[in-house]
Amino acid sequence: AMSKSAVKISSDLLSNPLCEQEPSFLEMVTAFDTAMKRMDSFNQEKVEWLWLENGSAGRIMKLFSSVFPSLNMAVKRREQTLQDYKRLQSKVEKYEEKERTGPVLAKLHQ
Repeated sequence: AMSKSAVKISSDLLSNPLCEQEPSFLEMVTAFDTAMKRMDSFNQEKVEWLWLENGSAGRIMKLFSSVFPSLNMAVKRREQTLQDYKRLQSKVEKYEEKERTGPVLAKLHQ
């Protein structure tokens, strides 16, 4: 949407009467218009690539996970480690809220 707006702005600038009066302004606006159209074209190509196969981004993820199985395993290990960390963090918070007695302090420092 942003690149479409930039293309519209550049087109509006090209139709500005000041472009007819100032050749340097016309040159600058023409360069800007060309750059915005290229950017819009590039963005459209990215969107089309991402939504191949009826908008199925999941298919692309499957392709990457089959090409990079070690990356997929690393992501799964990270998720498991994060869950373990959150579980242990909640235990620590629970023990910190309790009264500071011998058994509670021993469990806290394990």
